[in-house]
Amino acid sequence: MKTKSNFKTAILNLFIPLFVLTASLESVAQEKKSTDLKDFKLVVEKTESGIKMQGVKGTAWVDLSFTINNDRPQAIDEYGMTDLDNVSSNKDSNLADFLFTITRTDKGIEFKGLEGTAWTDLSFSLAENGKQAIDQNGMTKLD
Repeated sequence: MKTKSNFKTAILNLFIPLFVLTASLESVAQEKKSTDLKDFKLVVEKTESGIKMQGVKGTAWVDLSFTINNDRPQAIDEYGMTDLDNVSSNKDSNLADFLFTITRTDKGIEFKGLEGTAWTDLSFSLAENGKQAIDQNGMTKLD
């Protein structure tokens, strides 16, 4: 009987430090990810016919305007509209290095961060002709 109790204690003593170590490493990985990101900022507007975006910081483009086919999201990177099968390998140190997809929904906009963003999923309600600023960390205020 005492052997089982000692065994349980030994296992518990092994798993507690392992859990703490895992949680610490995950925290460091998340912290590193957000510090490795380059700054970008853009303003998204939902229009009657699609999406309008203005590159404020970290983009090679100033204005993008496009319609979105409901069955296929649009990929956007620091150079503008792109195709996920044909993403640019050019890296410019003056630009942020990001890639995300954007989908227009009935209630707003949905983003999937693929590279260069602290967010993986970002969605929000946006009225027609409503605007929202986003950056590498998520939603931010309009200037």
